[in-house]
Amino acid sequence: MSKALGLLSGGLDSTLAALALQRQGVEVTCIAFVTPFFGADKARKAAEKIGVPLKVHDISEVHLEMVKKPKYGYGKNMNPCIDCHAMMFRLAGEIMAKEGFDFLFSGEVLGQRPMSQNANALRSVANYSGHPERILRPLSALLLPKTIMEEEGLVDRTRLLDISGRSRRPQEACAKAWGLTDYPASGGGCLLTEKHFSDRLRDLFAHQPEATPADVELLKIGRQFRLSPSSKLTLGRNQADNDAINQQLRPDHILLRAAGVAGPLGLISGAPTPADLELGAALVAAYGKGKDLPRLLVNLSGATECPLEVTPLARDAAARLLL
Repeated sequence: MSKALGLLSGGLDSTLAALALQRQGVEVTCIAFVTPFFGADKARKAAEKIGVPLKVHDISEVHLEMVKKPKYGYGKNMNPCIDCHAMMFRLAGEIMAKEGFDFLFSGEVLGQRPMSQNANALRSVANYSGHPERILRPLSALLLPKTIMEEEGLVDRTRLLDISGRSRRPQEACAKAWGLTDYPASGGGCLLTEKHFSDRLRDLFAHQPEATPADVELLKIGRQFRLSPSSKLTLGRNQADNDAINQQLRPDHILLRAAGVAGPLGLISGAPTPADLELGAALVAAYGKGKDLPRLLVNLSGATECPLEVTPLARDAAARLLL
């Protein structure tokens, strides 16, 4: 029996790819990667549903460095899909070699995404991964050149598929025929494909090229304000945001909260000047219950403990700083 290691996002395509091989007797194991931009929750659910082992690996640091300078560039937003897929295949390939798997596979579909899943892009992914001869795309295999795995009899080519294009109907028909129900809707899952998040990430890279995964995590929280080229403010919108800010707190961060009135928690990151601290405090005051007061005391904790008395910033001025 051949052994295959597959990239599993938990979406319909990657789940069907695993099922296509499982149904012809291949011993399937899947792997899901975790970064600040996507997690493994959907993959865990899918692996459990179809009964395959799942390896989960956090690749946040190496992935972030690739996102900063992708060889093949970005898609519509900050999504470096070709580089990302190639990296995942490369890392999975290291596990393949170490643990004795025969080949790798994914749920990529020829022509589903014009930029990252055309024939040239699929070849680029395979070549850049370092394992071009050991990658199988079961959903589109009959439309692609025959692989060594098919020639060697590790998989039965006649039981692979010929799906192409952007329509989901062929996948949905397979899912129905194979008894797969309750799968996620198509699209979504990666923050790098979202315009609003991508705008925040561009700002971070422009002002903080050495940004770490922890810095990226802050971009997911609440409102974001650029105070100056050297610092920014993360401002909670609700209790969940405030809790998330506390969870991301580091020794070099400064927390701000208005004294005596209900309001959001703010976090200043970077290297703030005194003017940045005052502006951040005015923003915190502007979004709390004391926004109509002439002056308000804002407590600071972290690198500085000195409270600041400020005038809440006008909302139109605040909007110009919003990322």
